[in-house]
Amino acid sequence: MSEGTDVHRICLSLPTDRECSATITAIGGEASYATRHFDVEVHLLILDSSDERTREAHAQTVAALPETAGVVVHHLDESAQRDFLRGAVERAALAEPERILGLMLPDALSYGACTNRAFLVAAALDCRSVHRRDSDCSYQVFDGKPVYPVHHELTSLGRRARDAFAGVSEVALDPALADRPVSMVGASFIGELSVDIGGIRELDKDVYDEVVALWAPGHWSAEQKRELVEESFKGAGTLPFTGDRSTLTLVDPMRVDMSNIAFDRDVYERLPLPPATATIGSDYFLIHAVYDAALPGVLHNRHIENYYTGERRTHAGFLAYQTRFVKFLLSMLYLHHVYERTAGAGAALLDESGRLDPAPFAAFLAESVRLDRAENERRLDTVAAAYGRLGGKYAEFARGMTADRERLLDEAALDVEDFVALIGAWEALVHASRGALR
Repeated sequence: MSEGTDVHRICLSLPTDRECSATITAIGGEASYATRHFDVEVHLLILDSSDERTREAHAQTVAALPETAGVVVHHLDESAQRDFLRGAVERAALAEPERILGLMLPDALSYGACTNRAFLVAAALDCRSVHRRDSDCSYQVFDGKPVYPVHHELTSLGRRARDAFAGVSEVALDPALADRPVSMVGASFIGELSVDIGGIRELDKDVYDEVVALWAPGHWSAEQKRELVEESFKGAGTLPFTGDRSTLTLVDPMRVDMSNIAFDRDVYERLPLPPATATIGSDYFLIHAVYDAALPGVLHNRHIENYYTGERRTHAGFLAYQTRFVKFLLSMLYLHHVYERTAGAGAALLDESGRLDPAPFAAFLAESVRLDRAENERRLDTVAAAYGRLGGKYAEFARGMTADRERLLDEAALDVEDFVALIGAWEALVHASRGALR
């Protein structure tokens, strides 16, 4: 039975660099659910950066998906992604085309860049929204059926807030915002920590608290840091889904996860994500932007199940992940400055048509690059000492991190400069992409 009146295109996106055939099959089920219950055409976009053997296995999985009216699958390897991006960059006539191409498809892992590619492909397909999932997640099951987040996403996303009242359990929104569109719908996860540092907590809770507190602003009190540590990286805990709850509100960034999120096109076509490489959390910027700009959202409880892949259990995987965690801590020097500025900017973050205005975000980021690095030097000192006390592989990582100290400090600042450059190119890139794959 249909729940809408206008057929429109959506992009259900799965970026991956690992084997995830089970996830592809599962997300195919979510795509089919969307077409059965809503008047949508679903473009299931698999951005595949895995090795050739894994990509071939994924292709077989894609070929085996049941044919569903209204579902179109796009399985793009990095070669196809690069061809698409190069075309968009050329049509955009950018001043630094190779730099921008490198930020969109870097040689190293980038959570922000893979999602930015999904945004541009969605624009090329003329989609109204992007719905993002991850390859290390699965759906909960309730009454024998998968619990699909797309249900709440399509119920509310893009509607005026006042028109979304009937589709939610609760309204906790300033009535003055009722004519603004629902710009984001999201939930969190249950299961293992979203950041792979549970081993630290098992070894030494005090070290865990000390290290996790490093992502707080440097000026926060000890009590504020303790509260942050207590709620960090745990998502929605471990309790399973027992029935739908949803709230129309300004969605707190701490309550949602990028594996379980959907954005309206007037969000991601205005502002990209930071393209930083090897940095966890780099893809959360838009969640903060939507919140600080007072754009309505829906917070629901169809949480994804998070689990760790085998690669993280290897020694090489451990070292790589700890680097991503440390780079996340260093990025906070700059991002906290931006978030503090955007928190007080309010309507100044929107243009005359009520959409996100990229200019103030770029200005705040450019300001942040000039910050004193002393706070980040203290972060590295604290991690080195704490990991040294843990010994073993943690001490080994700390030694390597210390040897790379200056590079890590420099990269954290350069990542912000790259983000400013990408924001400057984004409008032209989106315009050059729009409709290119229709």
